[in-house]
Amino acid sequence: MRSHKVTRGIDRAPHRSLFRAAGFHPEELNRPLVGIVNSANEIVPGHVHLDSIANAVKTGVWIGGGTPIEFSTIGICDGIAMNHTGMHYSLASREIIADSVEVMVEAHCFDALVLITNCDKITPGMMMAAARVGLPAIMVSGGPMLAGEHKGKKIDLSSVFEGVGAVYAGKISEEELEDMAARACPGCGSCAGMFTANSMNCMAEALGIALPGNGTIPAVSADRLLLAKEAGIKVMELLQSGITVDKILLPEAFDNALTVDMALGCSTNTLLHLTALANECGFRLDLNWVNEISSRTPQLCLLSPAGPDRIEDLGKAGGVAAVMKDLMRANLLNSTVVTVTGKTVAENLVDVEVTDRAVIRSLEKPYRPQGGLAVLFGNLAPEGAVVKQGAVSTSMQRFTGSALVFDSEEGAVEAINNGVVTEGSVVIIRYEGPRGGPGMREMLAPTSILAGMGLDEKVALITDGRFSGATRGASIGHVSPEAAAGGLIALVRDGDQIRIDIPQRSLTLAVSEDELHKRRDAWQPPEPKINRGYLKRYALQVSSAGRGAVLSDEINKKR
Repeated sequence: MRSHKVTRGIDRAPHRSLFRAAGFHPEELNRPLVGIVNSANEIVPGHVHLDSIANAVKTGVWIGGGTPIEFSTIGICDGIAMNHTGMHYSLASREIIADSVEVMVEAHCFDALVLITNCDKITPGMMMAAARVGLPAIMVSGGPMLAGEHKGKKIDLSSVFEGVGAVYAGKISEEELEDMAARACPGCGSCAGMFTANSMNCMAEALGIALPGNGTIPAVSADRLLLAKEAGIKVMELLQSGITVDKILLPEAFDNALTVDMALGCSTNTLLHLTALANECGFRLDLNWVNEISSRTPQLCLLSPAGPDRIEDLGKAGGVAAVMKDLMRANLLNSTVVTVTGKTVAENLVDVEVTDRAVIRSLEKPYRPQGGLAVLFGNLAPEGAVVKQGAVSTSMQRFTGSALVFDSEEGAVEAINNGVVTEGSVVIIRYEGPRGGPGMREMLAPTSILAGMGLDEKVALITDGRFSGATRGASIGHVSPEAAAGGLIALVRDGDQIRIDIPQRSLTLAVSEDELHKRRDAWQPPEPKINRGYLKRYALQVSSAGRGAVLSDEINKKR
């Protein structure tokens, strides 16, 4: 046991003294020490209840014969951080989370881990840490929020953001917007649609690092506590059988996760996080690989913001496991990879069936013949750009428009609110990438306002930043290389023609090479927007979005 380095032998008497000071009985030190990583806090709705999840996990560890020891990480609420300085820190917090878990685990010699998470950057940060330390580990989320209700219809957080645009367009009153705000988020949990938090919790299940049900059991359900106890029990079984994270997070598991991603219609941010996680696992996730998987995987679900169904509906219909069962039957999954249950994917799915074909469509009658995401390439994005094609209307799948260029999200939002952005525009929001932001902000405000105004099928948005998982419409993000790194997006000017062809996976700036050379010669990068503290260091080290926005350029290229 790793923990023997701090609990056994004459030389470790001082260490045992410190454990005693913390209240540990000698018998507890004779058991394996299991780190319980808890990201609970009092500001993130998805995290306010995680202490109860942690207590359930600890019960499971005790049942399994281990000694649970809890420690914490930070966690940012992307919704509260949206559309102001706070969003610069969101993606960047992923690296702090991964580093802090690594530091605690290596410094204190834990034998195994249970990672308690829920929201956007916390979930991938914890999975990255688990891959890095290579111990037996299970991730368990706090579960999704239930949908709200307004005028007899289900609503969620994205509905409120779109309501802002509806107010500016004169479609609803401020009083109605406030009524929506009071009803959209009825309690704890990760926001109710297939946004980034729920996308990543579903990805953890598809990767095999979380138990079946992790992505869809509601936060308020007793089943969520039972799942947490099971996670504590199972991590002890993983320890006893020697199943470590590196035996689970194989390239084949990423194949499975991307396939499930395409079938569910997940957030574009999954590609950013899966790429970063693959890097921790020692191989490169090629974005062309994503398009290959998308081309053969039908989209079986249409969850908010793309459609009316929420995560609770997916759970009732059979959950992620039911989607995986359909995909496995079509030979679209690798069914032999091992998971944290100690069983293979195929063994996990033996008794699983879809219970509602209105929510999970059959392979014969999918929402789309291809997956929910697409990666576009072209002179504007030679290293790739990502779009949630499953949430783009048919009329916008191929689109040519005139560029309206903004060097910040705030400038774009002001222009949209003032009616500057009109039908046929392609809004370019640049210097919002990992380095230029810094921090690659999500931009739910501009996309939601346009949707609320009824312009989401008439206007495209392109950015080197990110779009929230709550975004719908022709919103193309992660443009690489980014403007701050000298990418072509830095040279776009108002009035330039931009050609978008999602079926052909292309994104083109229709400007001559001679003109682009002139613009390149005249280009000067702007001063950093934030040039102090952590974000100053982050901007100096971070890679492009196409590489997962990780803090190292030494990316393994095994694949």
